Parts: sequence; structure tokens; C-alpha cells
Amino acid sequence: MPQLAILMGLLAGVPNAPTARLAAAGFTVVSLPPFTIVGDESPEQVRAHARRTVQWAASMLRQDFFEADPEPVTVWLFKNAQSYEKNARALFGEAPSTPYGYYTAEHQALVMNIATGGGTLVHELVHPFVRANFPRCPAWLNEGLGSLFEQSAEHEGHIRGLTNWRLAGLQDAIRAGEVPSFRALTATSSDEFYAEDRGTHYAQARYLLYFLQEQGLLVRYFREVRAASPVDPTGYETLKRVLGEKDMAGFQRRWEAYVLKLEFP
Repeated sequence: MPQLAILMGLLAGVPNAPTARLAAAGFTVVSLPPFTIVGDESPEQVRAHARRTVQWAASMLRQDFFEADPEPVTVWLFKNAQSYEKNARALFGEAPSTPYGYYTAEHQALVMNIATGGGTLVHELVHPFVRANFPRCPAWLNEGLGSLFEQSAEHEGHIRGLTNWRLAGLQDAIRAGEVPSFRALTATSSDEFYAEDRGTHYAQARYLLYFLQEQGLLVRYFREVRAASPVDPTGYETLKRVLGEKDMAGFQRRWEAYVLKLEFP
């Protein structure tokens, strides 16, 4: 298939992929440094994703959380599941681990099945910013922040996470008494976070950050946890300080009651 052959030939230099060759393969290229958006939908659709999602989210994230831009990142937007599966294999030699999209730090690329919506794209955009600004960020916070903004909107000029599909599973886990303590969540290694109860970990991290956001504490927490990382690598002690809590078991009970009252949609 000519398109896949061209993509495979670009593997060694994805951020600088020749526009003419990509255009010949049916792709539209939009440059929004440090991001290069490459998509196989119509040119109008690709430009709309670039402007309304990538440019908007990057601007919002810079405003509140990140000072430095990532190294050049290519954002591959594939129009449907078939295109996503085939082209991800051609580019990186392996099948996607998710039907939605992912970030590969090794190749400085975001790879998306954009037919599933723009939420995953915003989520994954968080990760290269975290890598550039907070390389020691614990997995729970990195994924919690990405998950928070996978359903988001602009509110008074700032990005704001909204309730989303992760809520129902978290509420079920709370009712079943299966949600770990915040000490345990924040102490997870990357392997533990991703391998053990992935859905609950993502949702618990998301709705902890959602709570901080709704209390006006999220930006402060992120800045302080980054500054305190050498002495508080998990972020737990900083969480206690920002919340003003000594009794974290009591806080978790109140947080769980708060989450059970949330609604989506």
C-alpha cells in the first residue's frame, strides 16, 4: 500500500516529514510549533482539529500549568479505526494498545483515532507538556491531569475539567469499598499504576484533581508538588498541606461522599 510505505519511510524523522510526500499520500499537514498535525481526513477537518483542539488546549495548558514547550511533537490524526490501526503499525511497528489514541515519548508523537472524538487528544497533549516541565511527575498525577482534561471546556479564560464517563465506575468502586487510600494511590510506581486496577486508578486520580479544581486549589497544588518533588516525590505530603488536612482518612470519606453526588451526563 503506497501510503503505508511512505509512512514507514518517514519513521526516522517524523517531526520533519516532507509535506509534499505526505500530501501525495492523502495527508494534510498543519504546523503549530512545537506540534505538527498530520491527518488523513479532509483538509478542512484536519485544520479544524489543529485550531480548535491542539492550539486551544496547548494555549490553555501553558496558561496555568506549563512554562516550557515540549520538543517537536507530531500529532497523527487518523480518520477511523482501520486507518489508525494500519498506520500506527506502519509507523511504529506495533498495534495500538487502546482504540482511542496514545502518546509515545520514544517517537515524540501522539497517535489518534480521531473518529472517537477530541477528548483523548487533549488528554494525550498533557503528557509531552508534563515530560518537558515535570519529568519526575508521578504516574498518578500525570494521568490524573490528562484524564481531567479529556472532557473539558473553557471557563472564564481557563481550562476546566468536567465530569465524564469515568465517574460511574468510580462511584461503583466507592460503593464496593474498593478505592485505595490516597496514600496508597500516590505511592504507586508507574508499573503499579498502569498494571493494577487501571480504571479505578485513573478515575480516582481524575476526581481527586477535579475536587482540587472545584476548590480553586488545582493550579496551586500542581505548582507546589512540582517544586517539592525532590523531598515529596509522590505528592502526598503536598496534597495534605494544600488541602489543609491532617486526617486524610476523614478527608477521603468526605471526598467519596462528594463524588457519589456528582452526575454525568
